[in-house]
Amino acid sequence: MSDPGTGLVHDTGIELVPDHTRVVTRLFVPGREDVGPGDSRAAPVMDRILALDDTEVATALADLDARFGSRHRHLHGVFATHAERLASRMPLSDEPISDSRRLLIGATFTHEYSIEGAALCNPSIVALSSDVDGTVHFVVSVRGIGEGHRSSIGFRTGSIDPAGLVSIDVPGPYPVLGESAPAAHHLSVFRMLLHDLDDDHENAGYVLDALDARFTDDALVDRTVGLQAEHATRRNVTRTMEHLDRIASSSYQVTFPQATALSERVLWPHAPAEAHGMEDARFVQFTHDDGTTTYYATYTAFDGVNIAQHLIHTDDFATFEMSPMAGAAALGKGLALFPRTIHGQYVALSRSDRETNSVAFSDDLRCWPSSDQIQSPGRTWDLLQLGNCGSPIETAAGWLVLTHGVGAMRTYALGVLLLDLDDPRIVLAASDGPIMTPDARRRDGYVPNVLYTCGGLAVDDTLVLPYGVGDQTIGVATMSISQLLDGLVPTDRG
Repeated sequence: MSDPGTGLVHDTGIELVPDHTRVVTRLFVPGREDVGPGDSRAAPVMDRILALDDTEVATALADLDARFGSRHRHLHGVFATHAERLASRMPLSDEPISDSRRLLIGATFTHEYSIEGAALCNPSIVALSSDVDGTVHFVVSVRGIGEGHRSSIGFRTGSIDPAGLVSIDVPGPYPVLGESAPAAHHLSVFRMLLHDLDDDHENAGYVLDALDARFTDDALVDRTVGLQAEHATRRNVTRTMEHLDRIASSSYQVTFPQATALSERVLWPHAPAEAHGMEDARFVQFTHDDGTTTYYATYTAFDGVNIAQHLIHTDDFATFEMSPMAGAAALGKGLALFPRTIHGQYVALSRSDRETNSVAFSDDLRCWPSSDQIQSPGRTWDLLQLGNCGSPIETAAGWLVLTHGVGAMRTYALGVLLLDLDDPRIVLAASDGPIMTPDARRRDGYVPNVLYTCGGLAVDDTLVLPYGVGDQTIGVATMSISQLLDGLVPTDRG
């Protein structure tokens, strides 16, 4: 990290590095790997397990316990669950299969996945609580990248004390994937996404007009069954059904046991739209008009070819609800929510055209039909593109927005905007150059020359800023918000 001569940025010395020992268990079916062709080889593998004698089974299970028992919480429970998922592959027989053999079956169809095997990057940060002495506890979201460049969302916890000392806690020892379940859908999202897909409006109306503003999978199925029955008298039914299925699959919830530490919880891709990763989560603590607060995060769902903006909602970081977002301003990457409404409307930073910064207003948290450009590239350090670096921070002077610019040699550097509190489409001031750039010590990594963050946290006058280095590791810096604002150059608004 380099502070271009201002003395503004203070490095805490904290460095979070990818830990290859942080592994989760996943079902593994030979022949159905994530890449490459092939059909399932489960049947012959099952036959081989059933052919083993009891001594071989006991010896194999004892070996597995010795090698993997300390790496996972409730390992036998995982094996039992995976064995149950293979129950249809077990031959019918009057002879019952022993518990030990069932566990070996489950173990054989299990593999470990290193969630940080390749990199740890793209952090954002939100406050969780505070102590009477003024210490603020926070959570940092992290993007873990593993085998096949698949991304998941993990967490670290930490604090900043009244003296400004930042610390990050040692994460819990057993990363775990939560239990997924269907979640209610948002009618407005379906309408806007089907419209943007130019789906058959008559088909879409037949299904959606009979549904409530929030509806379940069962309600949707009731309508699609009726649509399917009219296949002979309607055009494009198959196309509409495919679109409905894909949109519906993007809404789900994930729940973690309260006994797990927050830093052990891993949000793993569940929807087809995010099959290749959940990237660049921008968490924000959102204050509703009635004064209550909750946490949201926008993130990029990536299926290996296409990207889409999705939304996370959580009140406690134990249960998370995911849903798709829609509209022209939600295209691409980098949507970031403001932490409250303005004049009764939700507001977001957008980069839907892939290279400029804009501001969007909406009455619907998940639907963003348009945006207004507020900043375009043109300086030497942002010739390729601009973007935001997380949700704006409210100050008395205006909305403080961290930005990134991409210049020659695809170098990412951080800048600042100050937006009007009442109308954030008005840019009051901006940094005349980057406030942070990659330096010789922190320029290399999985993707060289990238210094990037998905959000900072204001604690009194201190900005706590976790940032990614080379899309490989994470550092943490602090800076004075008042000094940062004093260094901005007012814009010519005439």
